[in-house]
Amino acid sequence: MHSSHSKNITVIPYILAFSLIFAMVLASMLFKNPEVILPEIAAMAIAMWVYKEPNWIRQPSKIFFAPTLTAVIGFIINQFPVNYVGKIILVLVFMVIFLRIIQSNLAPSLATGLLPIVVNAEHWSFIVSAMIFSFIIFFGVVLYNLNKGLEKKVMIRYKYLTVFLVLHGIWISLCWLFDYVQFAVIPPIVVVVYESLQKPMYGEKMAFKQVVVLTISITIGTLLYYALDSWVIILLLDMLFMLLLLRIAGMRLPAVYAFPLLPFVFPAHVVPMLPVGTLISAVFFFSLVLAYKKYEMKQNIKADN
Repeated sequence: MHSSHSKNITVIPYILAFSLIFAMVLASMLFKNPEVILPEIAAMAIAMWVYKEPNWIRQPSKIFFAPTLTAVIGFIINQFPVNYVGKIILVLVFMVIFLRIIQSNLAPSLATGLLPIVVNAEHWSFIVSAMIFSFIIFFGVVLYNLNKGLEKKVMIRYKYLTVFLVLHGIWISLCWLFDYVQFAVIPPIVVVVYESLQKPMYGEKMAFKQVVVLTISITIGTLLYYALDSWVIILLLDMLFMLLLLRIAGMRLPAVYAFPLLPFVFPAHVVPMLPVGTLISAVFFFSLVLAYKKYEMKQNIKADN
């Protein structure tokens, strides 16, 4: 009796999170507007409702404000008469300043801020969608008191914001140099890079797993997107495969749930290249994050001695 009860407790948050993701995609179909789909909302729903990720839920009000306001920043910058790379650099800089000002560590905000540039959002429905769905996630956290017992104060190591910007500066320059600007930013990877920099422990095994799991997730998402016509069936299979993938990998990586939604929103000519773009981008970023964390560890040992 007790085990079935605890099983229900773990199943219900998944059902609620998946329902929210389906509601977002159905709204997009209903209004015939792909700008309503925010892939990062899928990652947020899983991370906050299912995993109860402490760093994401310890300050509930920011669950609503941070992603909504970064979405506004990205949306406004997208209207500037600047080229694609220029817009991405501006958004990254403004978002880092914004997160510093509001003293937030909420990594998904980076994805919602970059998305309007990637999908070239031109309609206010994008902002409305960001507001509605981040509010629902915020409301769920507050309603079920998921942040109970968590320290409100968030420990932010601001040096990682600088490292984060430097890594992206190098990557964006390489994409521009080799004329692959469409991969200058893949929003879910941006989130995982930021989160990985914040980890006290980060090793080769973690970096390898992240590269493999994220590449598999976008490959499954892309193949299903082309293989089937029904968005509902695609999404259902996507979510089940992602659940299975993370179970096999034995890890919690909310970004995995955002990746299969990218083909729904990315420009059509970019979608076939998403798996390869993700693999190269992931190898680059997680290798550099690993190198930086190893360097940091050596410096800490020196300082201790």
